[in-house]
Amino acid sequence: MSWTQSNIPNLTGRTAVVTGANGGLGLESAEALAGAGAHVVMAVRNQAKAKDAVERILAAHPKASLELVPLDLGDLGSTAAAAKQILANHQKIDLLINNAGVMAMPERTTADGFEMQLGVDHLGHFAFTAHLLPAIVRADGARVVTVTSIARFQGKPLDPDNPHMKGNYGAWRSYGQAKLANYYFGLGLQKKFVEAGVSAQSLLAHPGLSHTDLQSTTAAEGGAGWLGATSETLAARTGMPPHKGVRPQLRAATDPKAKGGHMYGPRFASNGAAVNRPILRRIGFDKRIQELWDVSERETGVTLDVAATRATLSQ
Repeated sequence: MSWTQSNIPNLTGRTAVVTGANGGLGLESAEALAGAGAHVVMAVRNQAKAKDAVERILAAHPKASLELVPLDLGDLGSTAAAAKQILANHQKIDLLINNAGVMAMPERTTADGFEMQLGVDHLGHFAFTAHLLPAIVRADGARVVTVTSIARFQGKPLDPDNPHMKGNYGAWRSYGQAKLANYYFGLGLQKKFVEAGVSAQSLLAHPGLSHTDLQSTTAAEGGAGWLGATSETLAARTGMPPHKGVRPQLRAATDPKAKGGHMYGPRFASNGAAVNRPILRRIGFDKRIQELWDVSERETGVTLDVAATRATLSQ
């Protein structure tokens, strides 16, 4: 039997934070987790759209426990403020799904001057996770799930001297770089958890080809060229519906058998049941992770140090 939302265990008493929970796979994640009894913090940029999302979830699960928090991952000030608000309300965070993202857009920058795709998909989530780390470490067996993509295979590790691809921007190259950064981040965070001796675990997920508004937004913006329109058409005709595309990240977040360092994705790369996928470790893997960490801390000005966080909480 394939893993589905019906396999999610009872999550009553658990607190889950989902970025981009107002649409697409983020909304599907929030609805499934709330339906299983979790208190879901919906960390989203578009508050009007978020209200519609809340109404949809409550229509399906009238007793759902939901909380809206404004979060713009393209603004480090917003990221810090969102984390501060969440920490003020929650001592522990059991699940964090770093889901939000943008894809193959025309070149533009975040409020802090970062290339938008790297800034939103990776750097914003890096800073957000770092800010939430105390509540994650306090929880018993917390999980952080970072959503990557098969586009990581077309990406290259970021250049420490030019992480924002100034003078060398390409919509799809940048997207591949950002999703590869997600991949390295998820595995690097698990390494940090193990080294610090905490019970938290970091996992990865990729949704394959899922038919959400991500493709239509990419096509409408025009930065991805003919491939953007093709991606939208393929997703509409052959992609999985959102309730199936979300299963890898939900399984990573909730399956009792899932372990830190695992990655879940469709059985057939772009389509199929959510299964544990192999992690390919190439030469220089640890070096790439450390480079990513160094650049991420330098660019955001935020330190993500699990051992230091544990030590502080133990005082």
